[in-house]
Amino acid sequence: MAEVKKVVLAYSGGLDTSVILKWLQETYNCEVVTFTADLGQGEEVEPARAKAQALGVKEIYIDDLREEFVRDFVFPMFRANTVYEGEYLLGTSIARPLIAKRLIEIANETGADAISHGATGKGNDQVRFELGAYALKPGVKVIAPWREWDLLSREKLMDYAEQNNIPIERHGKKKSPYSMDANLLHISYEGGVLEDTWAEHEEDMWRWSVSPENAPDQATYLELSYRNGDIVAIDGKEMTPAEVLTYLNKVGGDNGIGRLDIVENRFVGMKSRGCYETPGGTIMLKGHRAIESITLDREVAHLKDSLMPKYAELIYNGFWWSPERVMLQEMIDASQVNVNGVVRLKLYKGNVIVVGRKSDDSLFDANIATFEDDAGAYDQADAAGFIKLNALRMRIAANKGRKLL
Repeated sequence: MAEVKKVVLAYSGGLDTSVILKWLQETYNCEVVTFTADLGQGEEVEPARAKAQALGVKEIYIDDLREEFVRDFVFPMFRANTVYEGEYLLGTSIARPLIAKRLIEIANETGADAISHGATGKGNDQVRFELGAYALKPGVKVIAPWREWDLLSREKLMDYAEQNNIPIERHGKKKSPYSMDANLLHISYEGGVLEDTWAEHEEDMWRWSVSPENAPDQATYLELSYRNGDIVAIDGKEMTPAEVLTYLNKVGGDNGIGRLDIVENRFVGMKSRGCYETPGGTIMLKGHRAIESITLDREVAHLKDSLMPKYAELIYNGFWWSPERVMLQEMIDASQVNVNGVVRLKLYKGNVIVVGRKSDDSLFDANIATFEDDAGAYDQADAAGFIKLNALRMRIAANKGRKLL
């Protein structure tokens, strides 16, 4: 083992990271600093403090990162209308660069020479944590216990915990059969019955939303106010980024919005089935595209759409801190200067329906677009030359005998 004096551990207080904490102390004979992030996962994070103290940890960080998470990570991602493989809103992926950033900040503050995480060797998260760490602190050592130890089952972890007096509940309340990850943007479910791609997900799995069938029979209307591409108020009430997402999660979940069942392609090479609840994010995506539809130039909008899959792939694969993602972000943010106004949405039984949009920066000109008399605002005769010029290359090819069929 390479010599490690102090390591910062991303610590949830659960079984896996509690075992990792003790394992690091024993295996590396090092001091461990714990870091627990509140990203809006809906669970108390303070109990992690007592658990860390019981294992002899002297430096304990428990940080409320909800506002930073939405303001500096979620909102910038939604300015790009980001969707991975056509469906996934990247709820887990976008949280990892913030955790990596904070791990490195704490390592610098405490003089630690290593960081550690509880991601397995099969998943994407190990890549995301470590790419971020190396980008921000090139010489840092990363310890990934799941790639080193032989505690590769839940029973082995629990046995290790009992042998080392780590408080656990072997016969406590029924454990969820799913591996779950939650933050303010989403909650994910993997494992259990979901490993059979033909099996329907279980209704009692979902935590944040009612089923569309059981959603209210009356529609809910929302007005989202945008400034530079970000939501700044809902129904006229100004809100912080975290308040916006918290509110949209609640109203979206109440209306059966945001459920997803997909098979995605992991960066490490395997396919994985996951179910996601992203009620607030689903509303945000629909609303943002609506306000852009009247405020963005056509070619700017199309260029953004063409670049979005690459941007989404960078986030999914863990390259948030890469120069290419930063470059794309600067371009995306520049496009949002005039993305201001209000979008009116109707939420009904799992659907988000755009029913209105308005902006002082709108490029929609009713005098030109009208089907009624436009009083000369648009000369329809101009279209003939436009069409002939666009057809020129095809007419030349046809005259040369080029066959299309």
